[in-house]
Amino acid sequence: MDRSRQRPDLVIFDCDGVLVDSELVSCQCLVDELSGFGISLTLAQALELFLGRSTSAITQHYRELGQAVPADFPVRLKSRVLTAFEKALHPIPDADTVLSGLRVPCCVASSSDLDRVALSLRVTGLAPHFGDRIYTAQMVTHGKPAPDLFLHAAEKMGALPARTLVIEDSVSGVLAAKAAGMTVWGFVGGSHYRGRDGQAILSGAGADRVFAHMSEFWEA
Repeated sequence: MDRSRQRPDLVIFDCDGVLVDSELVSCQCLVDELSGFGISLTLAQALELFLGRSTSAITQHYRELGQAVPADFPVRLKSRVLTAFEKALHPIPDADTVLSGLRVPCCVASSSDLDRVALSLRVTGLAPHFGDRIYTAQMVTHGKPAPDLFLHAAEKMGALPARTLVIEDSVSGVLAAKAAGMTVWGFVGGSHYRGRDGQAILSGAGADRVFAHMSEFWEA
């Protein structure tokens, strides 16, 4: 049987854009915060460059371009994002149904920091599905697209990479999962994929399957 269709021993969910419809909100926060430092970035550019990447990766990107951001940039961006999430964050449709019906262990592995993930899950009512099974880029040396975070999550959950399924919405996340030796399904149901060819983007990155509705989660 095709490994991408087998029931796994563990399902790892990315958070932003997979469980919660947050990517447009967080990318707009990034655009607004950077504009205060005189750095011009469009929403489309933010999605292209930083989807699925950590704040430290954003900081490093601009440092390499000679556009250093202030030392308190991560704190200021986080505050802006958390405030926006409290007001406007929604779960991905049918995410709760999928999680409620899951018959295998699951966890979250996100490039966002732990506070942001915890708030996202709490605000959207998804937190009870995960408890403390939340792993973030803060816990590893190299974030996505390196495999470190997914390998860390699988180790903590006691699962073999080859028997682990990852659900991701970003190119960096797909690359990380493939580098970890895991099956990865690309999800393109978030609002940030409206008007973008998510199928081509994530398939091109190596996703074993791409789907757009959580109601289709187990459909072959």
